[in-house]
Amino acid sequence: MRDLVTPKQLSRAIEVSESSVKRWCDQGVIAAQVTAGGHRRIAMAEVMEFVRGGKYELIHPEALGLPPISGPSARVIPRAREQMTAALIAGDEPRCRQIAIDLYLASHSLSVICDEVFAAAFEQIGRQWACGEAEIYQERRGCEMVLRILHELRTLLPAVAADAPLAIGGTVAGDPYSLGTTMVELVLRSVGWQAVSLGDNLPTATLAVAIEQQHPKLFWLSCSHIADNAEFLTGYRELYDRFAADVAFVVGGFALSESIRQEMKFAAYCDNMQHLEGFAQTLHAALVGKA
Repeated sequence: MRDLVTPKQLSRAIEVSESSVKRWCDQGVIAAQVTAGGHRRIAMAEVMEFVRGGKYELIHPEALGLPPISGPSARVIPRAREQMTAALIAGDEPRCRQIAIDLYLASHSLSVICDEVFAAAFEQIGRQWACGEAEIYQERRGCEMVLRILHELRTLLPAVAADAPLAIGGTVAGDPYSLGTTMVELVLRSVGWQAVSLGDNLPTATLAVAIEQQHPKLFWLSCSHIADNAEFLTGYRELYDRFAADVAFVVGGFALSESIRQEMKFAAYCDNMQHLEGFAQTLHAALVGKA
């Protein structure tokens, strides 16, 4: 996939004249860069926003280095979920990428894609594994594939404002699963946060240093596995008591049982990415309003 495209490439992709694309660039309809030689170049993220605006359809995505369109039915969430599940089990990464980008171009939010396609597909794979119809390696391979696709989707997002509020987070020591925290980063960036995942398997002490040094407005923990409940709660309370006056603590993940949550304080518990998106949008608006 290209980082920058030419007006000619975009014109081919959406089947309009090259002169029209150049005019849109000059009028500011599409943000474009101008090279030292005077040539217009358009960032892929700008192309995505333009197409997602709905006026023009991406008819020939291969002209931009994107996978071919898979057809209208793949843009319907239930159908896309079925296709994603089959592609993950088969190890068909190009097909997974095609489905994800099709959904994004069809203006589905990244929170919906994460919840109702990626996460739902893994739930189905888990059920198939329990019935002996899928192997553990297929699920693990699928996780690696989706991580790569999420990182690719991030490059398609519009640039976050330099003065946007900062959000950081990750997973605690003993939790090696990075899919959830990567999704959180992507969803937060899609709604205007300068979000940075710190990664997985992080000791409480280093999380404290990160908060102290980075001064985020939002801190998240994605909890897919808790090795020791008592140790987790002790470390979490230390972080919360020390920083919660200035930082919104957001937690989520299937490892957070109701009994564990009852012993925690937080600004928000989000059991999916759409809930996270809603909370983050509200907090973002409040922070921007104060500025």
